[in-house]
Amino acid sequence: MTVIGICPTVDFAFKLLFGSPEHTRITIHFLNAILGQAFQITAITIRNPFLGKATEDDKLSILDILASDDRGRIINIEIQTTVPAGMHQRLTYYVSSLYSEQLTQGVNYTSLHPAISICVLTKPMYPEDLRLHLDFRLRDTSGLLLTDDLQVHLLQLSKLTVTAQNVAEASPIVKWAYFLVNAENMTLDDVRRFFPEIEFAEAAGVLNMISQNPEQRQLYEARLKFQRDEAARLEGAINEGIEKGISQGIPLGISQGISQGISQGISQGISQGRVLGHQEGLREGIEKGTLIGRITTLQELLGVVEPTADELISFSESQLSELAERLKRQLRTRGE
Repeated sequence: MTVIGICPTVDFAFKLLFGSPEHTRITIHFLNAILGQAFQITAITIRNPFLGKATEDDKLSILDILASDDRGRIINIEIQTTVPAGMHQRLTYYVSSLYSEQLTQGVNYTSLHPAISICVLTKPMYPEDLRLHLDFRLRDTSGLLLTDDLQVHLLQLSKLTVTAQNVAEASPIVKWAYFLVNAENMTLDDVRRFFPEIEFAEAAGVLNMISQNPEQRQLYEARLKFQRDEAARLEGAINEGIEKGISQGIPLGISQGISQGISQGISQGISQGRVLGHQEGLREGIEKGTLIGRITTLQELLGVVEPTADELISFSESQLSELAERLKRQLRTRGE
């Protein structure tokens, strides 16, 4: 038997898998795995169902999956194969919009239903965090919950550690992660052997249907090419930005802060030059300023703020070089 050959993380396949009214059993099982609450979802309504393309021009317009469950909760499901700039803000804005848009004239606050956003990521949004599933809600710093009416769930597929040998005993959320990562290279018999739940067999059947349907296969290939092109474009832009920022010692978008860092580095070097010799001190100051520029460039791209530019001044050149290399490795890891 041949492998399925369709990757579930291509958004066309993902939408058909979880956004089809005739396959809500798959979506319900997936949502219960992610949300993992005592009150399991028993019914959902797909609010923007997958209906295929309306026109030839519409074949690349793929929407996120929007659903509401039997408790009235509004749930958005999406797949992301890149982590573009502003991802944190976009997730926050979208789940907030789903919540606030319910409040029409004459509606009380107590009538609002929870809004939940589930984002499946093929690249990690938090590379240093080893958890597969991240669950964000409004809490006090002590952990006291204000409300669970706003939820953002991330499924970082790159953090999957289970193997084919033990996936059958894994939790439902781990099974879904394994399926999304590996289904393309599995046969229908493999799916039945690894996953006894009927929802996975149905999901494999949906993917196999895409493979066998010429029109759907064409749309799938178009989306696969589009995602690959977008990923390559983004990677190229990031690499160009990193190299430009590093070569100039200036972080993108925060030149004023780095100019100050470089000036402080030069001043530090000149100050030291009173002992070591003016020219040597100036050279060291410039080199340290350039290193500080590299570091703050990488910090901006990684979204970290420590150590600050003021703190970096006290670092030696070797310490600055080591930190710059470590940040570059972290950035490369984030892109894997």
